[in-house]
Amino acid sequence: MTPDLKKEQKASSERPRYRYSLAAKVFFLSMDLITGKKTTLPKVKLIEILAGIPYRSWETRQYARMTRRYRERALVHEARKIMIWAGEAQDNEYWHLLVVNEKMREDGIKDPWYLFPPVPHLMVGFYAVLMRVTALTSIRRAFLFNAEFEDHAEHVYAQFVDEHPEWELQPANNEQVKERGGLTTWANVFRRIGLDERDHMNMSFVFCDKPERVVEYDGMPEKPRLIHSWH
Repeated sequence: MTPDLKKEQKASSERPRYRYSLAAKVFFLSMDLITGKKTTLPKVKLIEILAGIPYRSWETRQYARMTRRYRERALVHEARKIMIWAGEAQDNEYWHLLVVNEKMREDGIKDPWYLFPPVPHLMVGFYAVLMRVTALTSIRRAFLFNAEFEDHAEHVYAQFVDEHPEWELQPANNEQVKERGGLTTWANVFRRIGLDERDHMNMSFVFCDKPERVVEYDGMPEKPRLIHSWH
């Protein structure tokens, strides 16, 4: 079943945000201090630059777990599921980055100061270290922090579409958008990105043992069932 993107964007706008941890609140505040509080294409571009980093950290950790404990079938099976999902989510976040960059190019929007080196390099480096340390010390907490990040991103995109009614009439026919198929306007492109963020949030909740926090909808991907052994 194909999701109703308008319906799900409205649902995102109306659903209360997750009660973020202090760490998440500080992170979001830091982003606002750097980029400004208003949501812009350059701001969401920076969000997408950072969004794939946790998934790379998890892949690294799962490879290490499987190497150390390859005799434990259940653990290897679990680790492989996390790696497969992390790889798919990372690819999806990279698609978001390419699409946002294409929209900026079409609109003639240039990168602001915070997207020029060394600023994004420093931010990526700091975030990568933070995510790797978190994944090594508490993988459950790492998944939960990512769920908070993705919940925030989902709400940002829902509001972003509301703020740009002109996107409803703007055709999106570049090669990056065509990869997903069926996304004929920029409004639906950004609705799809927002719904992707919900999918990432949902899976993060599953992996941190909070399946009751999953936000279901018609046409959503299937959730994996895992027996966790976080060591």
